[in-house]
Amino acid sequence: MKILIKDVLLNQSETDILIKDNIFYRIGKSEEPVEADLIINGKDKAILPPFYNLHCHAGMNILRGYVEDLPLFEWLQRIWKREAELTAEDIYNGTRLAILEMIKSGTVFFADMYWFHHSILKAVEEMGIRANIGVCLMDNLGQETLDKNFAFLNEYAHYGNPLITFAPAPHAIYTCSGVLYKRAFECAERNSMFMQTHLSETVSEVEDCKKQHSNKTPVEYLRDLGVLSERTIAAHCVHFNVNDAEIFAECKSVAVHNPCSNMKLSSGIFNMPLMKEKHCKIALGTDGCSSNNNLSMTEEMKFACLLAKVGFQSADALKAEEVFEIATKAGAEYYGIKAGEIKEGMFADCILVDLNNEKMQPNGNVIYNMVYSADSSCIDTLICNGKVLMEHHKVRNEEEIIERAKYYAKH
Repeated sequence: MKILIKDVLLNQSETDILIKDNIFYRIGKSEEPVEADLIINGKDKAILPPFYNLHCHAGMNILRGYVEDLPLFEWLQRIWKREAELTAEDIYNGTRLAILEMIKSGTVFFADMYWFHHSILKAVEEMGIRANIGVCLMDNLGQETLDKNFAFLNEYAHYGNPLITFAPAPHAIYTCSGVLYKRAFECAERNSMFMQTHLSETVSEVEDCKKQHSNKTPVEYLRDLGVLSERTIAAHCVHFNVNDAEIFAECKSVAVHNPCSNMKLSSGIFNMPLMKEKHCKIALGTDGCSSNNNLSMTEEMKFACLLAKVGFQSADALKAEEVFEIATKAGAEYYGIKAGEIKEGMFADCILVDLNNEKMQPNGNVIYNMVYSADSSCIDTLICNGKVLMEHHKVRNEEEIIERAKYYAKH
């Protein structure tokens, strides 16, 4: 399929962009007429890379607003009790609602960690988005369930849909033994997968780890287990010391910053200056809708910048251009997706931003506006892998998705 986007703003200049199959085939005006299956009027719109959300619990959309105003471990106890009642159908409908929200806010990829992975897979395939589906692992699941989860990961290691990959996802050091972490990492290495986990989210997690593991921080503990590498995607990473950051940089592991969730659960402030100084790989994620409470990466970018500035008393602790790259190009790169840039030969992932939206005017700098001013209403069109998933801010079947989610949230 060929898609021609005409007269769209790219790097402050109007141009035409031809998408052929699933790549940006040609960027620039053509003197000859161009045939296309779909022509999109890009006038008064800017084309930008979309967002890559590197930490999410999509099925939790069914629990939005369920538990509020509690610190992490009190919050977890309430959430785990409610999650035990959820069915595969609940997770399917919650995940569809989450993907709808992500598409409408400009996201084409999410790294997920939740239960009922078959339900998540079904929702992702129906919606046409990219995903790394993390199969959640905890010791209290029992050996039989863990064996089934690892069997699923081995079976789906080379899944036929190129937009979807899978990952072993040991939940955290306080729910997973060293044996389980090693098993998860070996599975990831054997199947050329990533491994997702939560790490150093709270002060108590760090203190408990030191007490239990010879004064080692969570990062030191995982390093000594041999489970830190470029395959390791770790969410939160709030309480890193200098040595932790150096270890992460050396191991080339990815630290996923979740500013809204970290603030809401009073977990702490991610040390952005330290992580930048040590050249750590930094990505951005929303976390789940029970601890954020939305999946907007535009909000996440703004809060990441503001939190870094006030937390470290420095106006340039994190700049708009930096956080935009962290939320787009960096996330795609870390997951090995040839996307995140509007360039010939790259996979055709993009958003078209409505420059006539009141939040985008005056248009002195598109990136500044996207980080500090924009919200989801500014995003008119989303294309993922060469397919239009949203146009004029409408997604196919969105009314039905919302109605089913409303029904299952009540039942």
